Amino acid sequence: MADYIYTMEIRLTPDQTKGVNLVQEVTRAAEFTLYLTGGAIRDIISGFTIRDLDFTIQGNPLKLQKEFERAGAQLAGRDEDAHTLFLVLPGNVRAEVGMAHTEHYEKVGRPPVITPSSIQEDLRRRDFTVNAMALSLNEGSRGLLLDPFNGVADIEAKVLRILHNYSFVEDPSRMIRATRFAARFHWPLEERTQQRYDSAKENNYIDHIARGAIGHEIAQLAHEDDPLNVVRALEREDYLKVLHPHWTVAKVDVNGLTQLMKTRQQLVDLGYTVDPSAAVMYFLTSHLSDKDISDLRRQMPRKDLVEAWRDIEDHAKELSKRLTGKEAATPSRTWNLLSSARPEMVLFLAVTARQQAVAQKIKNFLTKWRDVQKRIPLPEMTELLITPQMPEYPKIARDVFMLLLDGKLRSHTEIMKYLKPLAPPPPPPPPPPRRGRAKGAAAAAAAPQSAQSQAKPGRGRGKKAAAPAAIPVPTPPPAPELKPAPPIKPAKAPTKPAKKPAPKAPAKKVPVKKASGKKSKKSKKR
Repeated sequence: MADYIYTMEIRLTPDQTKGVNLVQEVTRAAEFTLYLTGGAIRDIISGFTIRDLDFTIQGNPLKLQKEFERAGAQLAGRDEDAHTLFLVLPGNVRAEVGMAHTEHYEKVGRPPVITPSSIQEDLRRRDFTVNAMALSLNEGSRGLLLDPFNGVADIEAKVLRILHNYSFVEDPSRMIRATRFAARFHWPLEERTQQRYDSAKENNYIDHIARGAIGHEIAQLAHEDDPLNVVRALEREDYLKVLHPHWTVAKVDVNGLTQLMKTRQQLVDLGYTVDPSAAVMYFLTSHLSDKDISDLRRQMPRKDLVEAWRDIEDHAKELSKRLTGKEAATPSRTWNLLSSARPEMVLFLAVTARQQAVAQKIKNFLTKWRDVQKRIPLPEMTELLITPQMPEYPKIARDVFMLLLDGKLRSHTEIMKYLKPLAPPPPPPPPPPRRGRAKGAAAAAAAPQSAQSQAKPGRGRGKKAAAPAAIPVPTPPPAPELKPAPPIKPAKAPTKPAKKPAPKAPAKKVPVKKASGKKSKKSKKR
C-alpha cells in the first residue's frame, strides 16, 4: 500500500502535493471518504505529465464549496447535475472534486440518470480500464489502490481498453476521448475495443453526443502537451467538426502554436510554472470568426479558462506598453518588470510581440541576461570573503547583478571598488602556539639539578658534573626523568664543610708525594 503513496509523493509537484493535503483536510473535517481517481492515478503510474487532480468523495461535494474557498481554493465552475466542483488550488493547480455515482442511460444521446453510489460502483461506470482506478486517502486504508479492471496491467501493456461492450453506445464522447488518448500516449486500442469503436463510428453514434461532453472535450485540448498532433488526429476521424462545424486544422495558427510550445518548454527549463491553456486556445482558434469563438467559449465548463482566454490579448498589450515606457528604460528595470509579470503573459507576448524592442527585451530576459546571472558569485566576491553564509549576501548578489546588467561594473577595479566596503572584516590572527606539558615538566626538572651541580665543590666537578647536561633530552617521558632526582640527597653536602674534610685532603697528599720522593732516592743508592 505504501508503494503507491510513495509514487504519488515523488510524482506530484510541490504545489500539487499541497493541493492534495488541502482537499484531505476539508473532506476529513466533513467526515467524507476521499479517493484520488481517474487520470491522476493513470498519469502517476504511467509517468506522464500530471495535468490536474481528480478527486472522488462518497458524499455531495457541492456542500463543501465554502469550506474549500476558506481553505484558499478558488471556484472555477460547478456541475449541478453531476455534483462536481471545478477548483483552482493554491499554486494554480487545477482540481475536480466529484461525487461517487452511477450513470444509467435510458436512451442514446440523452443525459444519464445520476445516483449516488460507493467508490466501487463509481469505477464501473468509467470509460477505460486505465481510468478506472482509485487511491484511498483515508485513515486506515491510505495508499490502498482499487483496480477492479486491472488497469495497471493495461498501462504496462500500453493499450486502451473499454470496460464493457456498450461503452461507446452509452457515451459517444468516449470515441473522441479514445482518439485523443491514442494521439497523446501513442497507445493503440485493444482488439475488442477497436472493433466496438469501428462499429460505433460506422453507425454514427457520435451524432448523439451530449452538449456538455463537447464543452469538456474542447477544454481538454487546451491542456495537451502537443495540441497540434491531437487536433490533426481528431480531424482525421472527422471529430473536429463535431466540436464545432467550422473548426479545421486550417483555422489553426500552426507556426504560432509551435513557437508557443517551444517557448513554454524554455520557461519550464528556467524553473517557471506556466499554464499555457489560454494561449493554446488562442492559437487553435486563431482564424475562426468571433462568433465561432464565442460559441466555443459558451460550451466550456471551466469559466476561469474562458476568462483567461478572453482577456489574454488585453493583458499582453498592457505588458507591451509597459515594456516600451520608463518602467523598462534600463536592463535592470526590464528584468524587474518581467520577473514580476505573470509567466503566462511573458510566454504569450514572446510569441505575439510585434515591436522589435519588446521582442528583444523578452529574448534577453530568457537568454542573454541569464548568462550574466550565472556569473555570480564573482571571483572578486570570493576573494573578499563575500559568501552565501553572510546575512546580507542575497541583497549584495542582487545589487551586483543589477549593476552588471546596466554595465556599471565592467572592470576588475570597478568591481573591487564597489565590493570592498561591503566585505566583512578580515579574521583575527591565530593565537601563538602553547608549550607542551611534557616539555615544560622536563625543563622544570632540569633547573634544580643544574643549580645543585653548580653548588657542589671539588670532586663533584669531574665526571659527575657532566651528568646534568644529559638530562634535558626531550625524548624520555617526564616520569622516568624525575627518578634520578633522589640521589640529590647529598643536599646534606652543606654538613660536610662543618666536618672540614677539605683541609685533610691536601695534608694526605703532601706526605704521599714526599714518601714517593724518598723511595726514589733509596732506589738510586741501591
